[in-house]
Amino acid sequence: QVQLVESGGGLVQAGGSLRLSCAASGIIFRIQVMGWYRQAPGKQRELVADITSGGSTNYGDSVKGRFTISRDNVKNTVYLQMNSLKPEDTAVYYCNVKRAWDESWGQGTTVTVSS
Repeated sequence: QVQLVESGGGLVQAGGSLRLSCAASGIIFRIQVMGWYRQAPGKQRELVADITSGGSTNYGDSVKGRFTISRDNVKNTVYLQMNSLKPEDTAVYYCNVKRAWDESWGQGTTVTVSS
């Protein structure tokens, strides 16, 4: 199984930026998709962004143009650059990796955006 360690969450004012990182370790061969999901209080978990091993990206509608996902396949790390943050971006952000036969989740990092 893949172990995921997230970092970079915190408190930021509206309009500010944060960068999240997620490092994968363990049995990491054939990771296909790495991504970020988020869950706000009282809401369902939703896709923020993901990226394939070939570099194709996919973004949730609410973050398009503000967030950028990137991936370092040598370091097995995925990043999420979050700019122009809004209070509605406040949530627990979870790292996710998918292989053909399983997927793994990080324990989450909290992002709080104050107005």
